[in-house]
Amino acid sequence: MSTAEQKPTQSETVRKHKEFLFPAVATYYQEPLALVKGEGMHVWDDQGNRYLDCFGGVLTVSVGHCNPKVNEAIINQVQTLQHTSTLYANKPQSDLAEKLAQITPGNLKKSFFTNSGTEADDTAIHAAKTATGRHEIVVLRHSYSGRSATSLSAVGHSTWRPLPAQVAGIVHARAPYCYRCPFKLTYPECGLACADDIEDVIMTATTGEIAAFMAEPILGVGGFIVPPPGYFEKAVEITKKHGGLFIADEVQTAWGRTGDKWFGIEHWNVTPDIITSAKGLGNGVPVGITVATPEVADKYPGLTFSTFGGNPVSSAAALAVINYIEDEDLKTNAATVGAYFREKLDGLKEKYPVIGDVRGMGLMQALELVKDRETKEPDPQSVVKVFEETRKRGVLIGKGGLYGNVIRTGVMLNATKDTIDELIEALDQSFATV
Repeated sequence: MSTAEQKPTQSETVRKHKEFLFPAVATYYQEPLALVKGEGMHVWDDQGNRYLDCFGGVLTVSVGHCNPKVNEAIINQVQTLQHTSTLYANKPQSDLAEKLAQITPGNLKKSFFTNSGTEADDTAIHAAKTATGRHEIVVLRHSYSGRSATSLSAVGHSTWRPLPAQVAGIVHARAPYCYRCPFKLTYPECGLACADDIEDVIMTATTGEIAAFMAEPILGVGGFIVPPPGYFEKAVEITKKHGGLFIADEVQTAWGRTGDKWFGIEHWNVTPDIITSAKGLGNGVPVGITVATPEVADKYPGLTFSTFGGNPVSSAAALAVINYIEDEDLKTNAATVGAYFREKLDGLKEKYPVIGDVRGMGLMQALELVKDRETKEPDPQSVVKVFEETRKRGVLIGKGGLYGNVIRTGVMLNATKDTIDELIEALDQSFATV
């Protein structure tokens, strides 16, 4: 744990960050942290303070900082072959592609490797368009899919859009946001009106035939919005009716994060035509994947290239992460420890009225803060306050939501109940100051 009162930082690293990086490269906290070391569940800043990392670089450090098994795979590959480009085959890439074909649901078999979730989603959209011969894509409000021209056009947050949509043909349906239902209804009496809205959008804002419906199983940047039971079954049925493919954006929800399953979408009775992911697959090493059925992949344009996609070092790291999750049964751990975590968060909600909603799955849990539980007026100021207080107590958390009023957590998949107890203690003490 860090000292109760943080020292005023005179970090040279932070000074250079502010002077030489785009101001848009935002940082958390009133006085930004400069991290210098990571080990397991913890990181250290350049002032010598240790923190329990409960956000994992935005759900990216999935199996612990500097995991020895993953590091060993990286080092061995770096010393053997560092780069080839996609113009040559390499064993780590082929082995990773084979493993993905084995663990992805349905008939997903062929992979396209990139560097990030942005590129993975872009590839999926392009693949859906070429496979169907159609060009319109349905996405969800409150969604986030990256920062390219295509991905930003799909983003469902004004706060993440520096420019108007630059790619035509992307339309936004209502999000399955039960806590703030856009139809003012209650599940299950609502009849899944949010899913019906997909068809309404298709019939009124497109040609009536679409290339794809792309959605995160849990809306990550949106504040860990979890769709209700039956949502995806109905949404995919509508998608297929109008000629579209289903793209599951698993950039945040994959690799056992939601508990028991490799992929978040497996909690619903649907099978995607395309899955995308990134983040936790590399444990911090840049890697993005787009996995599709042969019917979709085989129709992708015949001449394409990715300089760093399928890089042997990234591929070796990714395969090591998957093997570690498998060997340590971390999917089960995420479910078990996640259930314990949820119970503790529900206890905080009973104690503190500022917590309007607790939601998530597995080790992907969030708290939405409100000024009043009846009006549900967002309370982003309390999020900022809790952020500073948990930092003082040596714990790092994340945030999100359209209004900036959601605390997000992404503890490592190999976290224990003791990890959760330390996080809950810091949250409890911090909420007491709000």
